[in-house]
Amino acid sequence: MNKKLIFSLFMLLAVTTIAFAQTKEELQAEKAVKQAEADKFQGEANALQAKIDALPGWRKGAFGTIGGSLSNFNDWYSQGAPNNSSGNIGITFNAFANKIEEKYFWRNSLTTNLGWVKLDNKDDATDSEDFNATTDVFNISSLYGRNISKTWAISGLAEYRTTIIDNFNDPGFLDVGVGATWTPIENLIVVIHPLNYNFVFADNDAAFESSAGAKIVADYTRQIGAINFKSNFSTFQSYEDSDLSNFTWTNSFSYTLWKMIGVGFDFALRSNKQEAANAQLVPLKDADNKLQSYYTVGLSYKF
Repeated sequence: MNKKLIFSLFMLLAVTTIAFAQTKEELQAEKAVKQAEADKFQGEANALQAKIDALPGWRKGAFGTIGGSLSNFNDWYSQGAPNNSSGNIGITFNAFANKIEEKYFWRNSLTTNLGWVKLDNKDDATDSEDFNATTDVFNISSLYGRNISKTWAISGLAEYRTTIIDNFNDPGFLDVGVGATWTPIENLIVVIHPLNYNFVFADNDAAFESSAGAKIVADYTRQIGAINFKSNFSTFQSYEDSDLSNFTWTNSFSYTLWKMIGVGFDFALRSNKQEAANAQLVPLKDADNKLQSYYTVGLSYKF
């Protein structure tokens, strides 16, 4: 009886070993088959989503970047201020709501970039413990157009940009104009408005002045799988004085790593001589109009 039991256990062990003794190559081959099936279904799902996106109606989306760090030092004598606390926080948010119909479109977008920083020397009683605003960008736009062909439309644009943490609407820039919008490829919008007025709101009338001019905007916004990308170039060219012209170019990128969380990068350039004159407290003609820039790197969250 014992021999039969031992023989049965031996056979069971042998069968189990044979059943589960798959080689690494066999497992990789099986994985490749499953991956091919998954890619096929993903391709079909992407094709269906493309058809859904092509239907008339609203398209909405948002993504952002959060970056920051905090530190605290006590009796760290190797540095100039052995007792200090420091930190920086940066937040970027991009959102859009577009209504696309056969005969018309209505595109709305919002871009914000806010940043705070502090460096508190605890041994200096006059040193501030507060976070101070460093980056302060707010831009909102609304574009309406009536299609006259597959790629061209007669359009009207309103775009407003200012700061919201400090000096709200001082300055504030509001562009209102009409002209044409060109959509040569999907996700790319080019606005060409030769009839535009740039309203400037500010307490310092010596540095800021409203004027008529041309407005040009190019916007490319796209999502490819886990990647979100947005690039926007907006410029106003004054007919009255080149010193009243300005441009802003913003870029936002985020890559989702896990669920809704990923990494993000934002970068922008701006040229505005009126803002330079206001900051330098000099007449407009004497301002040193250096190229403005900022960037933010950190965690991103896909809404």
